[in-house]
Amino acid sequence: MPASPRAVELATAAAQAAADKLGQEILLLDVSEQLVITDVFVLASAPNDRQVMAIVDEIEDRLRELGAKPVRREGEKEGRWVLLDFAEIIVHVQHQEERVYYALERLWKDCPVIPFVDASLPS
Repeated sequence: MPASPRAVELATAAAQAAADKLGQEILLLDVSEQLVITDVFVLASAPNDRQVMAIVDEIEDRLRELGAKPVRREGEKEGRWVLLDFAEIIVHVQHQEERVYYALERLWKDCPVIPFVDASLPS
C-alpha cells in the first residue's frame, strides 16, 4: 500500500521548506511497504551545520502550519544529522559529509521515489 495522501502532503511541504532554505539533494522515498512506523522518508543535505539547523527550523515551522508537530527530534546538538519524526514522515537533514557517508538513498534504493519539483524554481 503506497504512502497516504497526508504523508505525501507533509513530505512535499517539508521538501519545499528545505528547498526554500537552499537544501540540496532533496529526495522523497515511499518506505510504506518496507516499514510499519512511517510512510515517507524526506532526505535533504546542506554544506554546513548552521544551514542544517536553518532547514530543520523551516521544516518544523511549515509543518506546524499544517497541524503536524514532531513526536521526536534527534541530533540537534551536533547539527550534522537531524532527524525529525512526524510519525507519517521522517525527515533526515544531513551535513553533506554525513549524506555521502551514510548514503540512505542507497540503503532504501528499492523504495519508490515520490516526485518533487521545487516550486520556487522558474518553469
